[in-house]
Amino acid sequence: MKYLLTTVFVLSALTISLAQTREIYTNPNFNTLAKEHKLLAILPFKTTLQLRPKEVEKNGGPAGVAALEKREGLGVQSAVHSYFLKRKESNDIIVDFQDPARTNALLERNAVTYETLAGFTPEELAKMLNVDGIVSGTFESSQPMSDGAAVAMTVLVGFGGATNTGKTTININDGKTGDLLWKYDKSLSRGFGSDTGSIITTIMRKASRQFPYDRDFRN
Repeated sequence: MKYLLTTVFVLSALTISLAQTREIYTNPNFNTLAKEHKLLAILPFKTTLQLRPKEVEKNGGPAGVAALEKREGLGVQSAVHSYFLKRKESNDIIVDFQDPARTNALLERNAVTYETLAGFTPEELAKMLNVDGIVSGTFESSQPMSDGAAVAMTVLVGFGGATNTGKTTININDGKTGDLLWKYDKSLSRGFGSDTGSIITTIMRKASRQFPYDRDFRN
């Protein structure tokens, strides 16, 4: 019985660990590369929905899923901007973030679409958007986030909890050199009951103490 309880405890701890995978990278030369940074642009996130065949059919086939992924990517872009804006209003962050509406308008003016965005370098995009750095990222999800069945990031406890998963990667690149300044990978199990903003807030809250533009981090 004691052995069984020990095994259950170890497996539970391992499950929680896997459900909360996190990795943060900060360029050792960040302070030098980002010394003059004042304005960053947040790009639409490249979103991948890992749907079952029936869900693909329900959402209009591959074309419908592609349109849904684009909508989700724009939703994550907006949610990340809102999160940073709130941090900025609290005087926690020392840089500004370009309004996503302006970012997307400038991208469209330069014939950059959601589908072709990955074909441009951070330097090209920074010049195009007239910013000092680029925030980009990916989001993988087993269910759409922005519809009525939206999901919130939660910590998996024991063997219960959510059945669908999500993962995000957030990159910040220097606009002049293109160098990667910061990278954040986060995986969490998800339960139902919230929207994209709640999901991103939960994800970013985990990294807030290690965000390189945070006033306390820089000091």
